[in-house]
Amino acid sequence: MMEVHWDGPIATVALARDGARNAVPIAGWEQLASLAPTLDGARVVVLQSRMPGMFSAGADITEFSALQADPLLRSRFRTAMRMGIEALAALPMPVLAAIDGGCFGAAVALILAADLRIAGEAARFAVTPARLGLGYPREDVARLMRQVGRGRAAELLFTGEAIDADAAAAIGLVERRVSDARMAARALARRIAENAPNAVRHLKHALRRPDDADLDLAFDAAFGGAELAEGLAAFQARRRPVFG
Repeated sequence: MMEVHWDGPIATVALARDGARNAVPIAGWEQLASLAPTLDGARVVVLQSRMPGMFSAGADITEFSALQADPLLRSRFRTAMRMGIEALAALPMPVLAAIDGGCFGAAVALILAADLRIAGEAARFAVTPARLGLGYPREDVARLMRQVGRGRAAELLFTGEAIDADAAAAIGLVERRVSDARMAARALARRIAENAPNAVRHLKHALRRPDDADLDLAFDAAFGGAELAEGLAAFQARRRPVFG
């Protein structure tokens, strides 16, 4: 359901259910949660679909009839989805979402767990639970509001209507609008991976938890670290730094 590919310090997590429009079943959310610890050696993670044309249809709707009949399974679905999304959000390195094609329902919640979202020409987005008679997990509503504002979030949630890549960029749902999302994400990942990995992780932690007082100690400690030593040596020698 999900595949991991490595290119040096860059890990790509690919949604890989081509015949099911990359819909994520309960087992897929559970797999994502279990994959997260295996990515710790990456400097950057790219989330994309295996094939262009459809990022993900969201949660696997073929499982919903079973959820109607089994209250216990509903809890497993909600918990599995939460664990998968939060595992992605908790990764200490930058996560880039490359969206080529449709991104619907729970897939929007998934990309909101990334740090940066890059939309290609064919990208379309819709938050569709109201069309099915469902709500949306509170954590994902909160992320959507932080990303686009309460009014835009309300419009997306209440109508369930799809918007294209340009509209998504205009409201801030994605940070970049490009012709080829996967190519652009790969180029951005390489640029990020060239920087000092501990410094980048520090910055991500600061973006996520700016109120964490331990960040002050980490900031001070970095002045005695190997990354600054290499950065200064490279600056003085007028060369690109090489971080191990």
